[in-house]
This record gives sequence, structure tokens and C-alpha cells, in this order.
Amino acid sequence: MRRDHVGPQDRVIRLRDGRLLGFADYGDPAGFVVVNAHGGLAGRLDVAAASAVAHDAGIRLVSPDRPGIGLSDPLPGRTPLDWARDVEELADHLEVDRMSAMGWSMGGQYAAALGFALAPRLNRVAIVAGALPLTEDGVFDRLPTMDRVFTRLSQRAAPVARVVFQAMGVTARSAPTLFTRVSARGLGRADAEVILGEPAANFAAMTGAALRGGRGMVEDYRAWMRPWGFGPEDLAVPVDVWYGDDDELVPSAWPRELARRIPGARLRTRPGGHFMAHRYYREIFESLSAPA
Repeated sequence: MRRDHVGPQDRVIRLRDGRLLGFADYGDPAGFVVVNAHGGLAGRLDVAAASAVAHDAGIRLVSPDRPGIGLSDPLPGRTPLDWARDVEELADHLEVDRMSAMGWSMGGQYAAALGFALAPRLNRVAIVAGALPLTEDGVFDRLPTMDRVFTRLSQRAAPVARVVFQAMGVTARSAPTLFTRVSARGLGRADAEVILGEPAANFAAMTGAALRGGRGMVEDYRAWMRPWGFGPEDLAVPVDVWYGDDDELVPSAWPRELARRIPGARLRTRPGGHFMAHRYYREIFESLSAPA
């Protein structure tokens, strides 16, 4: 097992195909299970700040690293539905029959994949600050500049992208306070308040653990440009689409469009930015554990 940034909440299992799948296990060990799909430039630690809230809410928060990121072995060419199969194996290993899923930012499509592929086992899905399928006309062009650059570098100049991600990871691990402050400057005021209001080590540890090696993040940016394998219209589980009305990274039309296209979905807009979940974890967890 790789020991980088491994804490008491971290675990690893071996999947049927021989790959390792790493995950963090937060909150109440006996609580209702919510599987977290982490955001981009992040990994299993992106919900570390929610651990205490999850415990108080009676939630066991299981947060896997996607293939090639953190403690998980790579799977070249992967899609959101491949990840859903990995999570199904993880749920079997943990003997979990019923669960909910949440996905933040880039993780939104992965939470949706769980809702589609594992519908008989899913209670509810929360998509937080998520994107529309990037294969649809005009969607990619509305991404923030940084995401468009990282995506094109990953597709066309993978060695360069890998070096960039490695450098970001080294900075996060060696100078966590500086990394957190500089990162906050590139976000809107609402998100800077969230990031700077928590220990600097939280944000830096999340990024540093996810970006060690760089190859996994290159594949993550490639993967989100691949077809989902289903459409928002194909979801048949209850879905809440959460959005911060001060989000400067996701166009406001996207969550509204997702909520319109997903049958029966509810749009939940709250004050806040792209990191709005940090202010509303309790409300999100309560909605995910409510009867479907």
C-alpha cells in the first residue's frame, strides 16, 4: 500500500480485476452510508471537513479515490460507469445494501452514474455545483479557463500536464499555507472565505494527496470529456441539484438545466460559491438520508 498522506480514516481494498481502490471512511461507522464523488484536483480527502457533521447527522461518509488518484490504481480509458462498477464492489465489500451518493463539481457526473447504474441500491443523489455532459454542444467552451487548459493539456500534451499537476502537488505538500492562500485568491470571495476559514492543512492535504504522481489527474481530465454512457434524462432515482448563487466557476444555467432534464429533480439554490457544500453539509446529509 502507498503510505502517502494515509490517515486513520483511510482504507484500501483489492477489486476483482486486481486493482487497489482507496477510500476514506468518515462520520458515524454505524450510520447511513453516503458515497462521495470527489471534485477535480481533489481526492478522497475533499470531504474531510464534513466528518464531524456527518457523525452528528448519523451518516457514514465513504469517499473513494477515482482510479489513478491517491490510493487507487489507474484504469486507462475509464468512464463514469466504470467508476460505478468500482463503487458497487466497494459497497459489496462493506456489506452495504442501501446508500445515497453525492458528487461535487467534477464529481457530479460520477454521482449521477451511481444513480443510473446502481439505482436499485440508491436512496437519493445530490449533485453539487455539477456540470452538464461536456460532450454536448457548447458546454466545454463555458468551463472556467483553468479547466479548459488542464483538459486540453491532458488530452494533447499529457507529459506537460503531468508535470504541472506534480508541481502543484509538491507545492501543496511543502508549503500548505502559501498554497491555500494563493489558491483562494483565484476563487470568488464566497469561496475564499470558506477555504481560508478552515485550517490551511485541510485544503493543501486534499490537493497534495490527489496530485502525487500527476498521471491520475491527467486521466481524470481526459475522462470527464468522454460520454457518460447515459443522459440526465435516464436517471430514475430522486435527485437534488445544489448550487451556490455566488458560484463563479459553474454557469448558473447548468444546475437549472440539470434539474429540468432529470426527471423529478429538485433545484436547491443557496447563498454561497462553488464550495457551498461546506456551509450546508448538514442539510445535504439530511436530504440524502430522508426516505425516498
